[in-house]
Amino acid sequence: MLTSTPSPELVLDPAAVSAAVAAIRARSALVPDTAIILGTGLGGVGEAIAVECALAYGDIPGFPLSTVESHSGRLLLGTLNGRRVVAMQGRFHRYEGYSLQQVTFPVRVLRALGAHTLIVSNACGGIRADWAPGDLMLIADHINLLGDNPLVGPHHRKWGARFPDMSAPYDVALRALAHTVAAAQGLTLREGVYVAVMGPNLETRAEYAMLRTLGADVVGMSTVPEVIVAVQAGMRVLGISIITDACVPETLEPASLEKILAVAATAEPKLTALVRGVVERL
Repeated sequence: MLTSTPSPELVLDPAAVSAAVAAIRARSALVPDTAIILGTGLGGVGEAIAVECALAYGDIPGFPLSTVESHSGRLLLGTLNGRRVVAMQGRFHRYEGYSLQQVTFPVRVLRALGAHTLIVSNACGGIRADWAPGDLMLIADHINLLGDNPLVGPHHRKWGARFPDMSAPYDVALRALAHTVAAAQGLTLREGVYVAVMGPNLETRAEYAMLRTLGADVVGMSTVPEVIVAVQAGMRVLGISIITDACVPETLEPASLEKILAVAATAEPKLTALVRGVVERL
């Protein structure tokens, strides 16, 4: 229930981050180098992690609770291809009724645990006619159409700049590394612009046409708030999307969560291979 989570005012308090870190540290002393956020239908990457400790979100003070199907709601600490990682199996969204401060609270906790790199993944709709469901896309840039920003509210210097620069939110060197890994694995890796919208409904033909005109290649309902906070916190960010449905306005067909999850499940092994390859070379 949403009523079990703290108010936005509380999660803006650095003491709330410290309390969450203390609860995690009581269960694990592992200091992660890399944090991973797994989106809709993409929790399988967690199966590749040698887990030292797994915590339900409900056991971490301040963490929201996952209310979306396919988001298991667990924090995993362990190693992936020999590297220390912390992974979120499931994320939070504005459409669930959470504020963007609540949505991004875990990112502040991940940074406080020691992670300096964030790999964020999502399932999204593809607006380009020459890309297909099941393709992986590296996020080169984003557009925030959520109508809100997670940095709104009181500012604390320990979190980073009040007005963080967003000229290159997705680390150029990490993107180059991802392309190198994908080529070595024989994976097709697209690259483009992700636009975040409120949801939870999918878009109309006219809205897809508008988003394409604005410069978006794919559309989703997450990721951007987490990236904004990660950039403010000084983290290097790599974003990877799985295109799960075709959102080309001229040829649009009805979509369903079942179809989206099915495509995500089929493409997820490619995402796992790519993330493992990147983490190994960090």
